[in-house]
Amino acid sequence: MKVLITGIDGYSGWPLALHLLSRGHDVAGIDNLVTRKRVQEVGSWSATPIPPIQRRLAAVKEVLGKDLRFYKGDLCDWEFVRHVLETERPDSIVHLAEQRSAPYSMIDVHHAVTTQVENLTGTLHLLYAIKEIVPDAHLVKMGTMGEYGTPNTDIPEGFFEVEFHGRKDYLPFPRQANSWYHWSKVFDSGDVMLASKIFHLRATDVMQGVIYGVRTPEITDDRLLTRFDFDETWGTALNRFIAQAVLGLPITPYGKGEQKRGFLALEDSMQSLRLAVENPAAAGEYRVFNQFDAAYSVKELAERVAKIATELGLNPTIEHPADPRVEAEQHYYNPIHEHLPRLGYRRTRELDDVMREIFHDLIRYRRRLVARQHVVIPTVNWRVPDSRPLLDTRNAPATAPTPAPPAGTTGPSSANTTA
Repeated sequence: MKVLITGIDGYSGWPLALHLLSRGHDVAGIDNLVTRKRVQEVGSWSATPIPPIQRRLAAVKEVLGKDLRFYKGDLCDWEFVRHVLETERPDSIVHLAEQRSAPYSMIDVHHAVTTQVENLTGTLHLLYAIKEIVPDAHLVKMGTMGEYGTPNTDIPEGFFEVEFHGRKDYLPFPRQANSWYHWSKVFDSGDVMLASKIFHLRATDVMQGVIYGVRTPEITDDRLLTRFDFDETWGTALNRFIAQAVLGLPITPYGKGEQKRGFLALEDSMQSLRLAVENPAAAGEYRVFNQFDAAYSVKELAERVAKIATELGLNPTIEHPADPRVEAEQHYYNPIHEHLPRLGYRRTRELDDVMREIFHDLIRYRRRLVARQHVVIPTVNWRVPDSRPLLDTRNAPATAPTPAPPAGTTGPSSANTTA
């Protein structure tokens, strides 16, 4: 199958390309490389050194023996989008090319507008290009469980049956997003649903939980590593917690730490996206897959991180800064996820095992964490229009004991990188 991945240089796009290539698919990718610049904008970089894109592509050819075609450009450029689809004429398009950080979208009005304008424009350009050039292609869009919010009811896979004033209908489940970024994803979903209806397109919206991990079976060489963001703007809570433990800083679940979300391993995320690609929707069908393996509170994540850190000879502590977000700290959370298991999805990785793997990689690259350790502290306050530190770190240690790297690994890399 010929697959086009938008956002191929990103955290999910890169390992997905390797995963699909290793299973015989013909893969090409699009990226404007802006995430690298935006991570630098907030003073951070990837904990894992990420080579420039041309070196990444050369490594794929050398290690996997596969050609990975790449187009540098922006989905907000209509002519560029048309050119790529006319050149590639893919059977399936996996759409990952969006500004993906909720905190980044909440920095100020400019970041909010940029997030929504770019995300919606790129998606609409892609939908119209599919309609005009490859109308039978299948669009797999990366959604997010964050679109639903935390309703006090079970969360169905996109749609549910409702009865009101004696009449019944099958309707999209209400969205209660909690950031400008998440609302852009809600609007995207609505646009894809409409395009499927009026253009008779094939579309799958994969509402994924929080992804964790830095390796997949295809990443057999450090040049093929995907990025690992650990700052408070681009890194997930779990990423930050592990980085904080390695640095000897307090692990910082916000508020009471009872906020609960769905999680799945990077390797299993790749499995779910591949299954969606290989089992396309029908013409005119818009379907929704909820995808996660288990739900955890951020407090539970912090405690699990602390337990593993202790096993590795670190001395973790946990502190609870004020929650910078406007969110329910205690809530019901029970999403349904049945569609992908029916296609053959099976969980392959456990949280604790993947966390140990992350710890081993971050210990190897600890010098990169130390060089940017200030970025793990929350500064973007969603409640007010300015930014201010939410945790006093004046007495935080500048360094911490470093456990010996696991057997078979080398020390930190000094490779030149733009990420």
